[in-house]
Amino acid sequence: MDMVEVDGLHIGYQRVGYGPPVVLVHGYVGDGPTTWRQQLEALADGFTLVAWDAPGAGTSADPPEGIGMSGYADCLAGFIDALGFDRPNVAGVSFGGALVLELCRRHPGMARTITLVSAYAGWRGSLPADVAEQRLRQALALADLSPEALVETLLPTMFSATTPPEVVEEFGDCLRAVRPSGFRAMAEASNVDLRAALPLVDVPTLLVYGDQDVRAPLPVAEAMHAAIAGSTLVVLPGAGHVCNMEAPAAFNDALRSFLVEHGA
Repeated sequence: MDMVEVDGLHIGYQRVGYGPPVVLVHGYVGDGPTTWRQQLEALADGFTLVAWDAPGAGTSADPPEGIGMSGYADCLAGFIDALGFDRPNVAGVSFGGALVLELCRRHPGMARTITLVSAYAGWRGSLPADVAEQRLRQALALADLSPEALVETLLPTMFSATTPPEVVEEFGDCLRAVRPSGFRAMAEASNVDLRAALPLVDVPTLLVYGDQDVRAPLPVAEAMHAAIAGSTLVVLPGAGHVCNMEAPAAFNDALRSFLVEHGA
């Protein structure tokens, strides 16, 4: 893992490959290298891939109190600047997708393209109010419990029933390493309404969702697709929430084709 400092925070990341840059943003549980391992391995032949650990995850420092989605977006922008990238392609899964939306809103022109994977316009922007509130309450409670309690509660919601056991276990190991402060910060940041940001997106946008996703089901995907002008929606059959891990070949083909089509 490499390290860079952004506004006084040490940010860890893994970098592989050569070619146009693609910044990969993980969800509110897990870390970058685990979440994006199969993309780091498969796409390094044509792209420079960077999977960051968000503040509070993996090898990165804990975030400041009350960082919120805007603070995470500013940190991601500072991270991109620190690496010297000029308008990279940016992809985010779940919470990471909402973070990419906020990056586009607060730092227009920074991304060349965006890919939103199993993404929300924030929990409050994509889910019924009671569901969003339940998600936040659950996360804050889990932050104070054991890693095994977190794994037992969240891991079954991340994949479809047909996912290979080794993929589920790999992500489960990643969940066991979640740090309470970072998990709490990313959950609180997720509980926003970013619907107003969707019409502002003015770069090529790929949406990728699994049709078995119980966390960001297809109505969420369809609403995002309708609100982002010119976006492309790809639905992966049989895949759940972390569809880039569960259906890597189909996901990688979709991402590679999209990036090549738009000049990467």
